[in-house]
Amino acid sequence: MRIDATNMHFADLNAAVRNDSEEEIVIENCIGQRYIAAGSSERHISVIGTPGNALGAYLNGTSVRVEGNVQEATGDTMNCGSIVVNGSAGDATGYAMRGGVILVRGDVGYRCGIHMKAYRENKPAIVIGGRAGSFLGEYQAGGTIVVLGDRRGGKPIIGNFCGTGMHGGEIYLRCEEIPPLLPAQVRAERVSELPEDVRSLIGAWCGAFGEGAAAYLNASYIRLVPNSANPYKQMYTDN
Repeated sequence: MRIDATNMHFADLNAAVRNDSEEEIVIENCIGQRYIAAGSSERHISVIGTPGNALGAYLNGTSVRVEGNVQEATGDTMNCGSIVVNGSAGDATGYAMRGGVILVRGDVGYRCGIHMKAYRENKPAIVIGGRAGSFLGEYQAGGTIVVLGDRRGGKPIIGNFCGTGMHGGEIYLRCEEIPPLLPAQVRAERVSELPEDVRSLIGAWCGAFGEGAAAYLNASYIRLVPNSANPYKQMYTDN
């Protein structure tokens, strides 16, 4: 099914998506409509344009691909499924996500991956092709974030306060040097070899956007994990 979203109210658009019985849906001319695919299960939704806030919130198995940028809170509290953004993403991408994967070709804004968490086999992941804004992985409790880091303009691949309050999960940064001014809750280390699950995530990002994998898989990475001596971990675990 194809839906022309020109001048459609977000509630009407979302009702059209929910009420359609087809598994494949294409939304054209999307301009800021919110909550697309919220809570959606077992669908394939393509969005052409710029969806508004909370795209894929509480996503429950649907795959979403956006040909354009996305706004704030993409993948908010998503359970499973995938969101692929052939552009950049706004603030709070993957907020409190607890499963599934988000692949972003460009940059992400502030607080990407805040409150990410994992439970048993549910391990959320975000792969960012460009740069990440400040507070990446703030209060992260689980899952994996990978920043591949387009270094155009010589800017650092992450902003300030990366991993503030981090007490679980891990962050991988494609860079040569450990970033300065990391918070006390984070321990940084150079990686000699990427784990297989991280290599698979990078491979999935390359496949989604037609990029060659070798330049990304054979690069230098810094891994950020919680500092076991920090007070945040003691608040949330028995370790």
